[in-house]
Amino acid sequence: MAGGGFVESNGRHYEGKVTAFVLITCFVAAMGGLLFGYDLGITGGVTSMEPFLIKFFPVVYQQMLDDSGTNQYCKFDNQLLTLFTSSLYLAALIASFFAATTSRWFGRKPSMFVGGLFFLVGSLLNGFAVNVEMLIIGRIFLGFGVGYCNQMLN
Repeated sequence: MAGGGFVESNGRHYEGKVTAFVLITCFVAAMGGLLFGYDLGITGGVTSMEPFLIKFFPVVYQQMLDDSGTNQYCKFDNQLLTLFTSSLYLAALIASFFAATTSRWFGRKPSMFVGGLFFLVGSLLNGFAVNVEMLIIGRIFLGFGVGYCNQMLN
C-alpha cells in the first residue's frame, strides 16, 4: 500500500526526534536552494529589461525589436547572454569542490570569510559594470562566493 501511514510495521523504531537543531539545519540547507532560485528569478527579470539590454546586450535588444512573431520561446537566443546567466552557477559548482578542501585545511570560518570576499568583489564588479566582460567576471566571483558559502552550510 502506498504511503505507509496506515501500515503497522515490525521494523526498527528510531529514537530520533525533530529538535530545534534539526529544524534550523533543514532551514539553513533549504536557504541555499532558495538563493539559487531567487538569483535565477532576478536574473531572468533583469535580462528582459530594455535599459539593461540596450546598455549591455544591444544585439539581443535589436533581435527582440525585429522579432514580430508571437513565439516568445527563443526571444533571447544569444550565447553571450546565456554565458552571463549561467556563469554564476558554473563558478559555484567549481568553487564547491575547492571549498571542502579549503575548509578542511583552514577551518569553516576562514573559508566562509573567503567566500564572503568573493561575493563582495563580485557585487562591486556587477554594481560598477560598464561592459559585458565586467558583468560576467562579477558573476563568476559571485558564483565562487555562493559555492564556497553553500558548501560550508551543508
